[in-house]
Amino acid sequence: MKTTAHNLGYPRIGPRRELKRALEDYWSGKIGRETLLAEARTVRDARWRDQADAGLDFIPVGDFSLYDHVLDTSALLGCVPPRFGEAGASVDLDTYFRMARGRAPTGEPADACEMTKWFDTNYHYIVPEFAPDQRFRLASEALFDEVVEAQAQGYRVKPVLLGPISYLWLGKMKGGADERLGFLDALLPVYGEILQRLSGLGVEWVQIDEPALVLDLPPAWRAAFEPVYNRLQAGGPKRLLATYFGALSENLSMACSLPIDGLHLDAVRADELVQAADLLPAYKILSAGVIDGRNLWRADLAALQGRLAPLAERLGNGRLWLAPSCSLLHVPVDLSQEMGLDPELRSWMAFARQKLDEVVALRQVLNGDAAEEALTAASAALEARRHSVRVHRADVAARLAALPPDAAHRAHPYEVRAEVQQARLHLPPLPTTTIGSFPQTAEIRAARRDWRAGRLDDAGYEDFLRREIKHVIRAQEDYGLDVLVHGEPERTDMVEYFGERLEGFVATAHGWVQSYGSRCVKPPVIFGDVNRPLPMTVDWSVYAQSLTERPVKGMLTGPVTILQWSFVRDDISRAEVCRQIALALREEVGDLEQAGIGVIQVDEPAFREGLPLRRAEWPVYLDWAVEAFRLATSGVDDTTQIHTHMCYSEFNDIIEAIAALDADVITIETARSDMELLDAFANYEYPNEIGPGVYDIHSPNVPASDRMQALMHAAAGRLGWSRLWVNPDCGLKTRGWPEVEASLREMVASARALRAEIGAIAGG
Repeated sequence: MKTTAHNLGYPRIGPRRELKRALEDYWSGKIGRETLLAEARTVRDARWRDQADAGLDFIPVGDFSLYDHVLDTSALLGCVPPRFGEAGASVDLDTYFRMARGRAPTGEPADACEMTKWFDTNYHYIVPEFAPDQRFRLASEALFDEVVEAQAQGYRVKPVLLGPISYLWLGKMKGGADERLGFLDALLPVYGEILQRLSGLGVEWVQIDEPALVLDLPPAWRAAFEPVYNRLQAGGPKRLLATYFGALSENLSMACSLPIDGLHLDAVRADELVQAADLLPAYKILSAGVIDGRNLWRADLAALQGRLAPLAERLGNGRLWLAPSCSLLHVPVDLSQEMGLDPELRSWMAFARQKLDEVVALRQVLNGDAAEEALTAASAALEARRHSVRVHRADVAARLAALPPDAAHRAHPYEVRAEVQQARLHLPPLPTTTIGSFPQTAEIRAARRDWRAGRLDDAGYEDFLRREIKHVIRAQEDYGLDVLVHGEPERTDMVEYFGERLEGFVATAHGWVQSYGSRCVKPPVIFGDVNRPLPMTVDWSVYAQSLTERPVKGMLTGPVTILQWSFVRDDISRAEVCRQIALALREEVGDLEQAGIGVIQVDEPAFREGLPLRRAEWPVYLDWAVEAFRLATSGVDDTTQIHTHMCYSEFNDIIEAIAALDADVITIETARSDMELLDAFANYEYPNEIGPGVYDIHSPNVPASDRMQALMHAAAGRLGWSRLWVNPDCGLKTRGWPEVEASLREMVASARALRAEIGAIAGG
């Protein structure tokens, strides 16, 4: 047997976001359940065809999802919180969607399950929610139906399951002590039943994902792997244990010794293939994840051939499998759609479909088949990129070198700044604001399309945007908000917008990547040194401020988030790229201040996401990430109030670094977590101002005033009233105007009621 080519997962939104549109049409009532499922099948079938056409030996099944694969696992295992009603024999479609977003075409609205980042990616998963008396059962047929569907089309399938230990690790207890690991006895029989069902369908291999193995696991969790996989080895298909996003390190020997039939390693993020080959018994296969599933640069196929050929010979007997490092969920679908992209830059890239070609080309060359043309083309592209004059700029390096030693420090501490900022802004207790964006309506998207197509000239488009900004300002004044925003109608995305205006970046036309559910982003590509040729936001902020006496925030995306949510060049360190972005933003912040903008928000929702998965690597990252934010924001006067925003992250472990950012105000997501995230800020005695989100914008439900007041009481119980702000969890771009208006009016009414309450307490 020769080397095998396979894949861990493939983008599921469709090359033109067909699934996104079908989902949103279903949620809005435009189509029914059967039409949605038919559209989903069309997307799913196209994904399988793409992978089969590439020449893979196995096609993954079960990596497709209508919202999120972790939520799919909860549905498969019957893990449905009681507030979503009694589950029948199976978890129905609308219960599934209510868990994800709080509302569906049928069923009572309820608080959605929590959502947070999938390891160190910008993908968000729905957090499994466990009760002390948690029970599990097989409650969904979707996986088995998809296996049958793919087999009927002649595909050799490899079903994908999230492993039981990683599933429990990613979940959260609701009530009682954290006893997640104790649920294994209840959980494993269901996994055993799933494996037996798959075996009965003729499945040869199943991929069991255990990404938790790349983490610093507590001893009890590490010790659980051997008994768990001992219990799962009875019968069923062969098991490929898949890990990704980092090195196994101290977990490598244990993983190699588990009663499994193969082990997949991320050989892009870490090089442990040789060690694994030493440790794996002769009957186990080694799957080498050598094609980067997280970035879009072409692979050096010739170098990989040199690296893998000795390994293939050493393993022998077809024991080497080849694959991307992780699921290709994290990259765009197909580069062939980017014919408008600069040809030189395009020649340096590979999207998901092209990465499959790279895997198959490597298989061919290792098996002695013809693939020299692919290796030669890859080498030529890499050499051209390496020597391109478009990549490096001496003026950027010179400006960074010329920064003063104190460039990353404000002139005075927060206590001094807060006093002069209040004298300038005259804000009431519990100031109200929003995070930045307002609804991106169909009219805004249509105007943007017409402008880009040439059907609307620059002047007409600018007039349209000014009318939108004026509408947003007047609406906020009417709602009674204290610090306003201009609504960002000119921005497609909080990162792509800046990528389109910074040199060293390039934007794609169809490079969409799923962030969560139907939410997709189009990350820009950083290919060279970063430079700001012109101001990017100043004119819009100045215009918005001219419309009102209330302060209007200048809105920027922070350097770490621009870095994290872009596809980043890999020829210099990420720290160096981030510093270049920070310099460009520092220039923009300075121009906003000079234009009279007194409140400037520099969002860093990806700050926690960028944290390395291993604790030993945290200090280096946090040093340069904090320094980059401070470099971007510290060139202003004390009277200029700097805000930042973070969402859907656990802050406990990095609270000192968050405080070190020295933002005057931080707003964070807390609505879905019932203010639990504030414990970190309270325990640390966070010194500056904080706005805990009281309005979950990822659900269409309008929050009740009493609910928001209860959340603010919970916040005050941890932090006191004096430094609190009132705001939504995140931007309002994806919401509709009716729910935004109702929600913000409720939010302002809640803040006013609380002001009266704390005023009465103070007066008494």
